[in-house]
Amino acid sequence: MTPRTRQILVLIALFLIACGALAWMGWFAFGKSPPPIRVGILHSFSGTMAISEIPVAEAEQLAIEEINAEGGLLGGRKVVAIRADGCSNGPTFAQQAKLLLTKEKVCAVFGCWTSASRKTVRPIFEQLNGLLFYPVQYEGLEESPNIIYLGAAPNQQIIPAVKWTFDNLGQRFYLVGSDYVFPRAANAVIADQIKALGGTIVGEDYIPLGSSDTKAVVDRIKAAQPDVILNTINGDTNIAFFRSLRAADIYPTRIPTVSFSIGENELPKLDPSRCIGDYAVWNYFQTVPGARNSAFVAAFQKKYGSKRVVSDPMEVAYCGVKLWAQAVEEAGTETTEDVQNTILNQSMAAPEGVIMIDPETRHTWRPVRVGLIRADGQFSIVWDSERPIRPQPFPLSRTRSDWEKFLERLYAGWRNNWSAPTS
Repeated sequence: MTPRTRQILVLIALFLIACGALAWMGWFAFGKSPPPIRVGILHSFSGTMAISEIPVAEAEQLAIEEINAEGGLLGGRKVVAIRADGCSNGPTFAQQAKLLLTKEKVCAVFGCWTSASRKTVRPIFEQLNGLLFYPVQYEGLEESPNIIYLGAAPNQQIIPAVKWTFDNLGQRFYLVGSDYVFPRAANAVIADQIKALGGTIVGEDYIPLGSSDTKAVVDRIKAAQPDVILNTINGDTNIAFFRSLRAADIYPTRIPTVSFSIGENELPKLDPSRCIGDYAVWNYFQTVPGARNSAFVAAFQKKYGSKRVVSDPMEVAYCGVKLWAQAVEEAGTETTEDVQNTILNQSMAAPEGVIMIDPETRHTWRPVRVGLIRADGQFSIVWDSERPIRPQPFPLSRTRSDWEKFLERLYAGWRNNWSAPTS
């Protein structure tokens, strides 16, 4: 770079700084506040997934309010959240995602729960160059330049859960899940691992998302007499499923259930006293020890009620907002294009422990924990990885190409949907 070029660049930088200062002086001179930073919160506030998604949206809102209480971002700009209801329906999620990015002009969106909803909105974020923070554990088999995957990849939940279960609970498994992409793909990952371990799958069943018709599935489980049930059911179908288990006299003392989508928010609906001895596997539980977690739980309960609980998707969704805020400050702008770069450098001391965004996969380094259900609706942590695990979205049991072909077959078989048709 020549001295003349360097001088020109310095003058341009000083000019831009002066313009920014003049803009701020103009806002204050006329008694105006600087313009807010608009973000989207896209969750199911109605339908079968509302039981799980509303608390996640509340945690995201808490993080936004804390940021604003600390002075906002970029020298005092407040963050404003625009809420959109996905209605537990893929096409509605797609419609709302497009409205948030085009009409509402948000610079980032925090949202979705099911993989079906995420996969439905993914092409919209890629086409419109939006940025989605996805807060839920999932089946993996995906990477997108427009998504930050905050929840667990398979090697951060599913795979360690199966190994722990094989070593501690038994080697004969029954797989049951909702009939959409996450449970189908998760059970493919599970089946590969059980085969490698030398275990046996004695049955596999799927229930339409939102259905309460679970008796026939439970009858087949009772007939198969597995050592353990691996449960990838999502939403309020879990209520009907656990009721059917108990009606069939299937209790944890005989056949324990290990769940991948049941946390502290879902347990009260299932009657925890009848689930004592069942398990769940997450990266975070409310019972994680430490001052940071205690402060997070206290802040949430102060805002939403002393009897409220927090769960893994809530905690990492809260952290996702904070990581985005760090990236905005580092970029010096909320512009999506700039934050896309700085978000990949972010880490934080979270309630669950240190987490960080992996720049290669855009997934998050997180620890893994197995929790035993207690009578009070909380979990006793019976196994802990004790360190964050590097995310690996595509399990090594098959090639990436084979996993992508597996997903293509599912999608085509469901008439170009990410959930099985209900009729």
